[in-house]
Amino acid sequence: MQAFDVVINGGGMVGLTLACGLQGSGLRVAVVEQRMPEAIPPAESPALRVSAINAASQRLLRHVRVWDDIVAVRATPYRGMEVWDNDSFGKIAFDGGPLGFEQLGHIIENPVIHQALWRRAAGLSDVELFCPASLRQVAWGENEAFITLDDDRMLTARLVVGADGADSWLRRYADIPLTFWDYQHHALVATVRTERPHGGIARQAFHGDGILAFLPLAQPDVCSIVWSLPPELAEQRRQMPAEQFTAQLARHFNLALGLCTLESERLTFPLTGRYARDFAAHRLVLVGDAAHTVHPLAGQGVNLGLMDVAELLSELQRLQIAGKDIGHYAYLRRYERRRKHSAAVMLAGMQALRELFDGNNPLKKWVRDAGLRLADTLPGIKPRLIRQAMGLTELPAWLDEDVRSTEKI
Repeated sequence: MQAFDVVINGGGMVGLTLACGLQGSGLRVAVVEQRMPEAIPPAESPALRVSAINAASQRLLRHVRVWDDIVAVRATPYRGMEVWDNDSFGKIAFDGGPLGFEQLGHIIENPVIHQALWRRAAGLSDVELFCPASLRQVAWGENEAFITLDDDRMLTARLVVGADGADSWLRRYADIPLTFWDYQHHALVATVRTERPHGGIARQAFHGDGILAFLPLAQPDVCSIVWSLPPELAEQRRQMPAEQFTAQLARHFNLALGLCTLESERLTFPLTGRYARDFAAHRLVLVGDAAHTVHPLAGQGVNLGLMDVAELLSELQRLQIAGKDIGHYAYLRRYERRRKHSAAVMLAGMQALRELFDGNNPLKKWVRDAGLRLADTLPGIKPRLIRQAMGLTELPAWLDEDVRSTEKI
């Protein structure tokens, strides 16, 4: 039996970021993961799944010392955003330049982030990776949890962290209820080459039956698309001939980047909102998709999970310095309260936006048009929205100070 302070179930981006962040804290950490990370594809064939990493998440990744490795492989900065409604004249454009931001965030392929974190975690003295492995049983004791892996190895931990995704085994095993709702949309993802260069701008168009985003990638005329559509329509467009699909794509995007050619296969996956009733329990914490999932229309899913990590790192460090029990629920409630509030606000906001831009109701069209116009023209609105999109409005103070001091050095 091996003894650890923290056992993290799930070696994805969120779980590995937590493990790397705990290096040097005095806590012994184990990560249990079923599969090795996906290989990084060649630059000419980028991965289909990408993340929009905002400034707050970038600071966390820099804190755990993987950001330079990520950028050295591939990370596409975007300096602005454009959002419009095809069914009205509403449009808003964001530019970080006037506020002193060279970029608003980066579009990064998930395997690039994952591999950098895996390599970092594998080289840390305080972290041990168990892979391939999965949890078979957990017994919650008064002072520690007793964990049995699928190969009969046994571990103990003062705290067990569920970072095992939307269908979290650990959340279900702990019998934590889950509120969930079907967005009645599937996301269709693909890589396309555009007639005109993307210019480092992330673009998103709302139309009557869906939401279409073009996210800039490393090549100046290549974008990752995320098209949120009703399930039947998503499947129909996944299967239609490539030329017909790209014609539909360009039409629904108002030819903003000209005509397109398909550069990859097309994948679809269902979109579901989830919100766990509890984010913490006795010797248990949930982070990332194990605790919450949101609609991808604002690209905030992974950023929300990484801010869970930032908050949990802060709490564990505080408890460790104070000599407190890091697995005691009474001490973990502060993390739970803060992150439940942030997730609830994000979920409510995404649901309200999705409902507002859904359909062709004339009143909705007028509200969308007026809202986008006001947000684009009223003084003080866009700077606030930009800071929110960059994650700077809820950035933990310790992380802000840590990055500033590192940049000075």
